[in-house]
Amino acid sequence: MLPRYFCFERSNLCRAVCYDRNVTLSICSSVIGSSLTEYWGTMDTSDTYDNAPSAKKSGRTSLLDSGEDFEVLDEEDIDDEPPPLEDAGGGKVKNADESEKKHSDTDPDAGSQVDEWMDVLGNDQLKKKTLEAGDGRDSRPQKGQNVKIHLKTYLMDGRLVEEQADLCFTLGDGDVTQALDLSVMLMERGEKALIHCDAKYAYGARGSLEPEVPPNAKLSLEVVLLETTNAPDVELLPPAEKIALASCKRERGNVHYQRGDYAFAVNSYSIALQITESSSKVDISPEEENELLDVKVKCLNNMAASQLKLDHYDAALKSCVAALSHQPDNIKALFRMGKVLALQGEYTEAIQTLRKALKLEPSNKTIHAELSKLVKKHSEQRGAEQAMYKKMLGNPSSVSSGSNTQKHRAKASWGLSWKWLFGATAVAIGGVALSVVIAARN
Repeated sequence: MLPRYFCFERSNLCRAVCYDRNVTLSICSSVIGSSLTEYWGTMDTSDTYDNAPSAKKSGRTSLLDSGEDFEVLDEEDIDDEPPPLEDAGGGKVKNADESEKKHSDTDPDAGSQVDEWMDVLGNDQLKKKTLEAGDGRDSRPQKGQNVKIHLKTYLMDGRLVEEQADLCFTLGDGDVTQALDLSVMLMERGEKALIHCDAKYAYGARGSLEPEVPPNAKLSLEVVLLETTNAPDVELLPPAEKIALASCKRERGNVHYQRGDYAFAVNSYSIALQITESSSKVDISPEEENELLDVKVKCLNNMAASQLKLDHYDAALKSCVAALSHQPDNIKALFRMGKVLALQGEYTEAIQTLRKALKLEPSNKTIHAELSKLVKKHSEQRGAEQAMYKKMLGNPSSVSSGSNTQKHRAKASWGLSWKWLFGATAVAIGGVALSVVIAARN
C-alpha cells in the first residue's frame, strides 16, 4: 500500500492528505495560498487508499467464486440497511451571509477560493469548487471524525440520481465513495461545494443499482457540510451500539467485496475487528458477548476471503486460524483454510482440514468437489515425485532383476551340491551293506 502524506501550515494542520508528496504540496498551496513549513510523515498503512480492481461480473457476488465456493455472505447481512453511526450532536448551520462574513474575516483569500476549481489529487479526475464559503479552515473535519452532510448526486448530464439530507459517516473509514472521503476533508463547516469525479473515485466500471448509476459514469456531487463531531469512545459505548457499529463497518466491507475492491474490504473488516476487540468499560451480558464474538468471526472469515483474492496467503491463513480459535467447527473457516494450505502446497494438511469440514457437513457438494480435486492433484504430485526418484537412482527394476538372477543361480548351485553329496552317501552305504552280506556268507 502507498503511504499517505500530510503537512503543517505554521501551527495549523492542513488537512490535505494524499498519496503523493508533490500532490499534497499543490493542494495545500492552492488552499492556503501562503508559505508552508513542511513536515512529512507516513500514516498507518491501514489508512491508505488503493485502487482495487473492479469486479468483472455484474450482479451480486458471493464471498467465494460462484463455480467453486459456497456462499459466505448471508442474504440478510447484505440486504439489511447498515445501522447508522452514532452522532454526538453539533452546532447549527449558519446562513450564507454570516458564513461568508466570518470566513472573510478569518481568511483573506476566501473570495479568491470561491468559484475556483481545486484539483484534489493533481490528476484532473477529482475536482472541488466552493459555491458558498464556510466557517473557516479551523472548522474543517479531520480523519476519524464523524461528519453529517447533505448530498445530491448527479450524472454529468444533470440527471439527479440520489439525494440524502443527513448522510453520516466517519472520515477515512471507507464508509462512502473515495470522492466524498477525500473531498469532504477539505471542506469547512457550513460550506457548500461542487465535486466532479471520475468513475474510479465513485462507482467504477460496474456502476451501481442503488443509487442507479451506469458503469464508468462520471458524477457531479453537490455537498453541504452540516456538522463535524468527534467519534464516540468505543470503550464507553453500550454493547448494543458497539455491536451495531461493528456490523455497519462489516457490511461496508461486504459492499467493497461485491464490487471487487478487496483492499478496501480488508480495511473495513479491520476497523470492524478493532471495534469487536476493544475492551468495554460498561457492563455487557453473556448474550451480547456471544453476539459480538459472532460479528468478529464473520469479519475474520470475510477478511480471509478478501486476502485470498489479493493472493495474501499468509495473512488469509492467520485470519482462518483466528476464526477457528473462537469457533473450531466453523465450516467456512475450515474450507477456506484448506484452500489456503493447498495453494501453499501443503496438500496433506489441506486434505485433513477439508475432510474435517466434510465430516461436519457431509452433504456439502462444494467441499466434496474441492476435496476430490485436491486428492487427485496430490496423487499426481506423488506419482511425479516417484518418477523423479527413479530417474535420480537409475532403473530400480533392472537392479532388482539382476539381484533375483544371482539369487536363483546361487540357489541352483546350492541344490546341485546337496544332490551330489546325497548320491555319494548312498553309494558308500550300499558298499558297506554289500561288504556285510559277503562277510556273513563267508
